[in-house]
Amino acid sequence: MIHFLNAFLAQDLAEPLVWVDILNPYNDKEFLSDKLSIVDVKARDSQDLLYQIEIQLTSYAHLPARIIYNWADIYSQQLKSGQEYLQLRPTYSIWLLAENLFVDDNAYVHHYKMRDEQGQTLTPHGGIWLLELKKFNAIQVETEDQRWLKFFKDGERLNDEALPDWMITQEMKQAMSTLSTFSEKDQQYYQYQARQEYLREQRTIQSELELANKREALALNEKKVALQEMNLALAEIERLKALLAQKE
Repeated sequence: MIHFLNAFLAQDLAEPLVWVDILNPYNDKEFLSDKLSIVDVKARDSQDLLYQIEIQLTSYAHLPARIIYNWADIYSQQLKSGQEYLQLRPTYSIWLLAENLFVDDNAYVHHYKMRDEQGQTLTPHGGIWLLELKKFNAIQVETEDQRWLKFFKDGERLNDEALPDWMITQEMKQAMSTLSTFSEKDQQYYQYQARQEYLREQRTIQSELELANKREALALNEKKVALQEMNLALAEIERLKALLAQKE
């Protein structure tokens, strides 16, 4: 992962990465009604810079909105109550797209930052990289980022006992080994964990709804009792008025 990030972010990082910490891919929700955001890989380096890596198998009209939302979600959740904006750190998002997103553009790498029409950068706090694998057709691998793109595009068709020359590096051998040992059992485990997390989330929501319903029912009951007491008081007033009228 460190080699992968260095391959694509070398020009943006002050120095090559040597260490990253894999984080919980579930982005915390501030309120119960907030949308739960889950990413494939989220990490932080020794300088507290944040990284997201996402593999997207399908393309659809609103995918760019989702891409921006995920980046903004990770970026914004750095600050807790009372913290200053100066504590915000750059966030880098890399998306590997199996389907083309831009049909009228032959470029397979798209790099986005917060800039104006004249190219003036508003903030250097990271950016978004979109890698369209279908458009990558280089036969000769010349750079490390091309090596990774070719691995993601052709890796499943490779024979791990007879790797091509462009795969004969320490990082690619490790990547191929990981791919080969990623068994169906592993996939079922991750699917199980995702299902359990979903059920826990739903149980939490249900509990919150039940508690809210109980509070609402209690409030309605209190209003009902207060109304009955008011009606009794009004009836007592009318009775007393009637007695006074009889005496007069």
